[in-house]
Amino acid sequence: MVLDNLSSSLREALKKIANAPRIDKEIISEVLKEIQRALLRADVNVKLVLKITKEVERRALTEKPPPGMNSREHVIRIIYEELVKILGKEKEVPLKRQRIMMVGLYGQGKTTTAGKLAKYFQKKGMKCALIAGDVHRPAAYDQLLQIGEKVNVPVYGERDAKDATKVVRRGLEKFRDYDIIIIDTAGRHSLEKDLIEEMERISKVVNPDEIFLVLDATVGQQAGPQARAFHDAVGITGVIVTKLDGSAKGGGALSAVAETGAPIVF
Repeated sequence: MVLDNLSSSLREALKKIANAPRIDKEIISEVLKEIQRALLRADVNVKLVLKITKEVERRALTEKPPPGMNSREHVIRIIYEELVKILGKEKEVPLKRQRIMMVGLYGQGKTTTAGKLAKYFQKKGMKCALIAGDVHRPAAYDQLLQIGEKVNVPVYGERDAKDATKVVRRGLEKFRDYDIIIIDTAGRHSLEKDLIEEMERISKVVNPDEIFLVLDATVGQQAGPQARAFHDAVGITGVIVTKLDGSAKGGGALSAVAETGAPIVF
């Protein structure tokens, strides 16, 4: 399972500290090398790995343990605190009236995730609707329509439409009495200028409560820069990781969280 190997490797590294006869620069250096290897094997961004381990080293060598805590416990706590930073703050998506905008690159599972999210809220008793804001990919509307039918959630879209902003605006009007409106947007094979501009226009129309970046767990090292570009354009509030049942290492998701400060919500 994604990140299981990382968790196992980190636990082994922490055991070395817990079992060390004393804590000195040598043991800290040895453990940090193991943590670096574990994070890199999990596809966490290289710069992020170096940043984390340098901060752990600085704190471990300069900070004194607080009263009632020995040096081993202190170093373990420092490592824990620095690793938690890349996971972002814990966040639960509130069960309230809201508009949610889905963004991401092509093939990340964005449209399917929009449907799953609608089903999640529907099971919580919320009245949900989907808007097909992808006017570029052939059959994007039909795919969302099929997903909507499967989860019994209405879908608004327009076949052969060219202006995503107008489609989204009309969809919002149609579903104005709904609790949850989820807007699926277009993806690309890369972050092209027109995609960014279209996302910005849709965001202004929607004024979303949440903007979720949908990220394939297999993305790896490129996840950080991609997440940063999306965040700079529209402001990511959460990350949803897909394809967790594959052979992905999952570190890319952690890089995305670190780049945006937005937590993994699903």
